[in-house]
Amino acid sequence: MKIMSRLRRWRELYSQFSRFQDLYEEMKMLVAKPLVEQVRAKHRIDALEEVEFKVFSQWGDDGIIQWLVSHLPIPDKTFIEFGVDDYREANTRFLLMNDNWSGLIMDRSEKRIREIRSSDIFWKHDLSARAVFLDRSNVDGSIASTFQGEIGLLHIDIDGNDYWLWQEIKAVQPIIVIIEYNSVFGSERPITIPYQEQFDRPSAHSSCLYYGASIPAFCHLAGQKGYAFIGCNVAGNNAYFVRRDKLNDAVREVSVAKGFRLSKFRDSRDAAGRMNFLAGEKRADAIRGMPVFNVVTERMEKF
Repeated sequence: MKIMSRLRRWRELYSQFSRFQDLYEEMKMLVAKPLVEQVRAKHRIDALEEVEFKVFSQWGDDGIIQWLVSHLPIPDKTFIEFGVDDYREANTRFLLMNDNWSGLIMDRSEKRIREIRSSDIFWKHDLSARAVFLDRSNVDGSIASTFQGEIGLLHIDIDGNDYWLWQEIKAVQPIIVIIEYNSVFGSERPITIPYQEQFDRPSAHSSCLYYGASIPAFCHLAGQKGYAFIGCNVAGNNAYFVRRDKLNDAVREVSVAKGFRLSKFRDSRDAAGRMNFLAGEKRADAIRGMPVFNVVTERMEKF
């Protein structure tokens, strides 16, 4: 009887917690309304950080996205986002809830995807959620089964083979591309980690600082795909690209020198997996000598 009583109590607590989360999200949405109007009213800006605000994004990307979708012609309100975890903190969640976009989200965790599918957001919105470990061989097919042709936005954040996956995507032609970059790689060399199908960030290097690609590498790939670099968020982890045929007087291409932002977050680990809060050049020193691929020369180098 005590066990049954405790189970009922846990169910009640879980129900209360879920309701609290829903109320908290509703409050965040209400508070964000005037912020949306403020950023949409801005026409010419010098840097994307001028329009940043956070609702569900990890940093200020919700504001940047709202500014972009209000200044670009996007007939098809659709998005794709990779690496969403439980989707509580994601760059497309506000688009889904505030602007009623449709989308496809993917994550390697089957548990997380089941949680998303069982949440209210899944039935309240036109959202597809799929558990898949994405690699070069399956990424385009995984997208093509849901979306093909022009879409509004693509966000890639998998802490690893980001460059190589974008290179393989041909099924869709997004107007906006957001991709996580590794600012520790700097703003000069067009480099990425060499492709490893089963890349795992903590296993690749204990510091967790060895992953992804540099801004110059992504700009090289963007040029091949017909995209222009328009800047980064101030946190220094997300780079923004817009299809060249959609650029206008408000949304303009910038140079790497102007758009690059160096991250200052200190999420590095020691050999035992404990956070050691490396900052500045110490982050680069931690992965010095690791192999990198130069996407311009197409040769292996050392960082």
